[in-house]
Amino acid sequence: MRRTLNVVRLQLINRSTFIWVPLIVLASAVLVSVAIYAMIPVDTPKYGGGSQAPLWVYLAVGISAMTSTFPFSQAISVTRRDFFLGSMVAAAMSSALMGVLFLIGGGIEVLTDGYGVNGWVFHLPWVWEAGPIGAFTVYFTLALFFFVIGFTAATIFKRWGPLALTTVGIGLVVVLAGLALLITRLEEWGQVFAGIMQLGAFGLALWGLVVTVALMVISFLTIRRAIP
Repeated sequence: MRRTLNVVRLQLINRSTFIWVPLIVLASAVLVSVAIYAMIPVDTPKYGGGSQAPLWVYLAVGISAMTSTFPFSQAISVTRRDFFLGSMVAAAMSSALMGVLFLIGGGIEVLTDGYGVNGWVFHLPWVWEAGPIGAFTVYFTLALFFFVIGFTAATIFKRWGPLALTTVGIGLVVVLAGLALLITRLEEWGQVFAGIMQLGAFGLALWGLVVTVALMVISFLTIRRAIP
């Protein structure tokens, strides 16, 4: 545990990557969203996706955690297992922070009636239908999911190179396109959307955690032979 925590400290040496950059992006997205809401001359609730802006930052954070910090960790004799566990703990801590900020933002919007312009960035009805715990889980899962995608992509790059990473990316696109084509041919999009609505944001977040854990397993198996 001590060695794992040392890796967490190693990852958090550059706090701008894990903390400040996502916070700056989030604050900027909120300010821009509220400014846009204020310019819309309607009294009905106005919803936007500004809160998802910092999530894309976590994709880059995951890549950086592997490509920048991994070689240094190997130079100071950190085991690959400890590096992996410490990186995931650091990512979970940062994702939890974003989840808490999501709850705080939602509370501010309720107290101010959408910043006084009936505009909502955090308190989206579909996300909050399962309450604060559900909303926290959704945002935490999304942040961690994007981090793990970037981290896993970087481990594949470090292990097999850019050709393998490109092949995997193209393969995923082909599989997703094939599934979309199959659903379209079977005319089952109605059932798909009905299933999504039945699960709700909280249910989708729980499945997202399952996918995230699966990606973690892949990245752990890959990092064992990755080249620093």
